[in-house]
Amino acid sequence: MKVKANGIDINYRIDGPEGAPWIVFSNSLATSTAMWDDQAAALKDKFRVLRYDQRGHGGTEVAAGRYAFDTLLADALGLMDALSIGKAHFGGLSMGGATALGLAECHPERFNRIIVCDSPCQSTPQSTQQWNERIAIAQSKGIEALVEPTVTRWFPAETVAKNPPHLDKIRAMFRATPVNGFIGCAAALADHDYAGAVAGVKHPVLFICGEKDAPAPAMRKLHEKLNGSRYVELPGAGHISNMDRPAEFTKAIRDFISTS
Repeated sequence: MKVKANGIDINYRIDGPEGAPWIVFSNSLATSTAMWDDQAAALKDKFRVLRYDQRGHGGTEVAAGRYAFDTLLADALGLMDALSIGKAHFGGLSMGGATALGLAECHPERFNRIIVCDSPCQSTPQSTQQWNERIAIAQSKGIEALVEPTVTRWFPAETVAKNPPHLDKIRAMFRATPVNGFIGCAAALADHDYAGAVAGVKHPVLFICGEKDAPAPAMRKLHEKLNGSRYVELPGAGHISNMDRPAEFTKAIRDFISTS
């Protein structure tokens, strides 16, 4: 389904019974709502699960240019407003994880519990350079040139060697991502910082990271800076940890949001 929010058509999907507590899931770069299939299937018994495609991804409208991260936050809030969702739990992975923490910091009144997955939640001079290099590749060679290098970066070597079905699912979502959507969101990832203010977040926060994901050390530091937060590291998992270890990932979320 689609709805107009923050000036664009945003694609979304809702699972679960009316009247149940809302939980919103926000996707990573170069994926879509489909990355959350396992979580939606497992949580829809007791939660109203909203998944949406971030700007320029999946079925959501593609706007040209470089996106600001504030725009991505405004998209999420606009979607909640359009669907008359006053307050929700909010979780995201990678780009979606930074979205989750940014919303907790900038719009705390709209959220209950926050789940930040596989994201350092800030850019660095090195990562900014890397994102700009990837933007240049997308502009000159197209999305296909980024698919396999990204798979080998996102997943441990042993996972890539075994090539389980979820890797082809990732490849398909990546190839379906419009170039302008990739460029716009990569630019947002090249210029953001929500880690600096993490200590001021008042919500209960769960940090989840794959053991073999590059942001794991940064996420442990986020956890250490935020008193009362939880940290779960999934053994053997890479960057897209919810697809590498779906059962363990979903259990961590269910345990967290079911805590009184």
